[in-house]
Amino acid sequence: MQLPMNEPDTSRILAVDWGAKRIGLALSDPTRTIASPLMVLAHTSRAEDAAAILKIATEKDASLILVGVTYEDDHQLTPAGRSAQRLVEAMQEQHTIEVRTYDESYSTQTARESRLLIGLPKSKRKGHFDAIAAVVFLQRYLDERA
Repeated sequence: MQLPMNEPDTSRILAVDWGAKRIGLALSDPTRTIASPLMVLAHTSRAEDAAAILKIATEKDASLILVGVTYEDDHQLTPAGRSAQRLVEAMQEQHTIEVRTYDESYSTQTARESRLLIGLPKSKRKGHFDAIAAVVFLQRYLDERA
């Protein structure tokens, strides 16, 4: 959808950190400036995961779903990246919302390090990083396009 030159896009972007057990979701603000953690879903099946993500994207007025993938040193998708690519294909089969992949390399590591940097005690640094990892790569995407 092309907008007139003087009309900014005010739709959100939903980022998906897909994993074999959990799916982290993050959402941009309507100005596409700031990423925030949204939720973590439990993985069920690819088709059900795709349907749940598409439902959330619709509810949150997202016009783009950004799915994180990882690459090997030779620029080929890793096994996890290929699995995330199959999730993208499942979403594209179910809905017309735009779905893109984005290199999420090191986003989980960055999420872990961020807990250290903000000074959380060790007891509070445990837990899942899925939604925070989605925030990390979504914010990187937003910053690159600013």
